[in-house]
Amino acid sequence: MTTAVNVTDTFQAERSRLLSLAHRILGSLEDAEDAVQNAWLRAHAVQEEIENPAGWLTTVTARICLDQLRAAQRRGERPLLTDALADPQLAVDEEFLQREQVSRALMVLLDQLTATQRVAYVLHDLFGVPFHDIADVLDTTPANAKKLASRARQRLSGAPVADAARASDWRVVEAFLAAARDGDIDRLVRVLAPDVVRTAAAELLPKGGAVTIRGHHAVAGEARLFADRVAATIPMLVDGIPAAVLAPGGRPLARITFAIADGLITALEIAPLAPADDVRVPAL
Repeated sequence: MTTAVNVTDTFQAERSRLLSLAHRILGSLEDAEDAVQNAWLRAHAVQEEIENPAGWLTTVTARICLDQLRAAQRRGERPLLTDALADPQLAVDEEFLQREQVSRALMVLLDQLTATQRVAYVLHDLFGVPFHDIADVLDTTPANAKKLASRARQRLSGAPVADAARASDWRVVEAFLAAARDGDIDRLVRVLAPDVVRTAAAELLPKGGAVTIRGHHAVAGEARLFADRVAATIPMLVDGIPAAVLAPGGRPLARITFAIADGLITALEIAPLAPADDVRVPAL
């Protein structure tokens, strides 16, 4: 038997893995650090012997994350977008995302899951935790834990683009985002209709920003100015339509939908991402 003292010793070796796990479940490095710190405090309070300290720490951390995730979902927490886009914590999340080489699309898709689906998927599919251990975390049976992970996997799988026209639109969206990331005005103008209209929710704009902009040169110029935001934007399907999702630090905040005709973007709408929005990756 391994003594309880070794749980705290094991924690230092496991901390990085526990932080990665908590981040995938919670979607925020700050929240993940809080969860791991709580696991550390619980490790200190343990009196009985623990046979598998690493497994015990994984279970405790996952339970703490599940409680946090459920509480946030019950409150229906959504950030105020003007505050969220300027939040220094997003820069920390972005740095962590890149350091850990976490897919931004994965974090967006995980946000679409229920709390129990997210925990089951992250534990099993990303960290290889057996279903009987996941069942302990979720207070359910191994069979049900397996079903939750399976439903999450299906939800995260690629959705087909409806038809050839949509597939063509997808390429236009990708071309627009690539040109915007590079700040290439000429390439941007080439994918925008001359009379293109960009509309945006006021809460997504800097103070005094224009809610409506018209004309391909004006829209292209603005896209170049917001290259930092575009860098955190990924092409995805929103309600089955080629679109883009703004997810700095992996946190989905807004969506850009496009009207496209004859291979040119005729309108862009930038709006907050709503919980009801069905966000998928395309299966091209």
